[in-house]
Amino acid sequence: MRYALRNGLGLALLLVALALPAAQSKKTSEAELRASVKTLTEQIARLQRQQQNASEEKDRQLRGLRVAEQAVARAQGELGKVRTQRSERSAERARLAAEQAQREAERQRTQSDLALQLRSSYMMGRSEPFKMLLNQRNPAQFQRNLTYYAYFGRDRARKINLINENIAQIEELKRRIEEEDAQLAQLELERQRRAQEADQTRLERDRLVARLDADSKKRGGQLKRLQQERQQTERFLTDLRRRTETVPYDPNDPFAKLRGRLSWPVGGKLETRFGDRIGGKMTSDWIEIAADRGAEVRAVHEGRVIFADWLSGPGLLIILDHGGEYWTLYGHNEQIFKEVGATVHAGDVIATVGDSGGRHHPGLYFQLRYKKNAINPTGWFKSSAPPGG
Repeated sequence: MRYALRNGLGLALLLVALALPAAQSKKTSEAELRASVKTLTEQIARLQRQQQNASEEKDRQLRGLRVAEQAVARAQGELGKVRTQRSERSAERARLAAEQAQREAERQRTQSDLALQLRSSYMMGRSEPFKMLLNQRNPAQFQRNLTYYAYFGRDRARKINLINENIAQIEELKRRIEEEDAQLAQLELERQRRAQEADQTRLERDRLVARLDADSKKRGGQLKRLQQERQQTERFLTDLRRRTETVPYDPNDPFAKLRGRLSWPVGGKLETRFGDRIGGKMTSDWIEIAADRGAEVRAVHEGRVIFADWLSGPGLLIILDHGGEYWTLYGHNEQIFKEVGATVHAGDVIATVGDSGGRHHPGLYFQLRYKKNAINPTGWFKSSAPPGG
């Protein structure tokens, strides 16, 4: 018995000793991964700054467009926050009003019950115990009736206390509702101010886009600008891929197995197809989906955010690394909700549809890349067209 116990104990210690390095290795691996992701984030941030500086030196108008569209995104973000706060305050006010109505109903029920008891007492007269004493011949019966009478008396006192408590609660609820009304009025003024601010920034952005288009047409440089934007984007993506190779993303479900199983990132009309002629001499290596402004843009698969900023051409752009050298790009956004280094799951809302990048109406730029090349994403989705298209 002792021998078996010693053997069992020795085996347990051996297992712990063997498991310890593995646990430490795993812990070290996780720490190294976090450090690598942090380093990657810093590298991408430097790359973004380099790209922005190059854009500023290259074209003052593009710099103005980037600043204007980022201002629109900030204004929309502030407006969204105010709307959320107002919605929360409205819900709280509705809850308080419902609680007030419940307290009022409870107070009325208690008052009605108390009124019935008082009416019965009045019919018996003021000297109820004395009357009971004179009318009762059986002392035991009298004692029971006296006990009942004491119970009714305590019940009346409880009901009176409950009524007073409900009245105090109702008054407190009225005060809190008045406070909520005041906050809602303030938030409504703030919402109107933020909406006007957002409209103004959008108007300035639209004027800048119109000047940019007019200047391009005047110089006959519209196609040239598109070609330059593509070249600049390709150089940037090549540099970004080189920097992200050190920290590959390992998905739970490999992207390569998902052909024909992906959901579209947004509903709408497929406006530009992969391979369409652009400007007569270019072919698109992306698709564009015309959609409502502010519509939610969702990740098509789990991945890590490796870029979330403005880029000449796609505008406000978010790039996801899905592992296995597959990337997806989502551009022309109005707002971006994820930061570099964040992990997302399939279906997560990562942005909202906009018209950034100099676009004239809202829509989503979407590109699927494998290794260094853009590939046709259409066959990767469950249906041949986006929902609602």
